[in-house]
Amino acid sequence: MQLLLSEQADEALRQAIVQPLVAYNQSHAAPSQSRPLVISVRDPRSGAVLGGLWGYTSYGWLFTQLLVVPEAARGQGLGRRLLQMAEAEAQARGCHGAWLDTFEFQARGFYEKQGYRCFGELPDYPQGGSRFFMQKALPPAL
Repeated sequence: MQLLLSEQADEALRQAIVQPLVAYNQSHAAPSQSRPLVISVRDPRSGAVLGGLWGYTSYGWLFTQLLVVPEAARGQGLGRRLLQMAEAEAQARGCHGAWLDTFEFQARGFYEKQGYRCFGELPDYPQGGSRFFMQKALPPAL
């Protein structure tokens, strides 16, 4: 076997690496039912993407990978609305929980105000700071 180290993030290579893992996981658990969940924040005039939420639902959980509120819109409830939209969609998909991670210098307090609680910390990432892992229970969809 040959091992090749690369800095190239080729999606085809990623898919080739992940495929055996997906097959293994499905042999031990139900299919993940993984689906992307993306909400974009766009400029109404130009259509340019200014921010948004990027994540997916899988195994009954919403994972928010990215949440970006344009600087000019911060403090006006846009972040809360993005999370609420994503959580409502996740509930409609049958999810019972949501999780995400954030750095110490980012938005832990914001997420706590939205009902998330810290379930893990990776200290010294980045050096001198911490990365926090947070979760929230989602009630069943109405």
